[in-house]
Amino acid sequence: MSDKIYLTAEDIARELDVSKPFAYKIIRELNIELKEKSYITISGKLSRKYFEERFYGLTKEA
Repeated sequence: MSDKIYLTAEDIARELDVSKPFAYKIIRELNIELKEKSYITISGKLSRKYFEERFYGLTKEA
């Protein structure tokens, strides 16, 4: 994955090998979680950091 701050549905679909509509659903659900934590979100995009935090096995740990 690149060093972009925000991921699009296309990025998430490619990373998880899912359809773009399903990737948009993931973005909506995770953005709702972020809004509940009082974060500002961007519709159709998701923080790369939060995405990696929520999905097991995406980050490489030493």
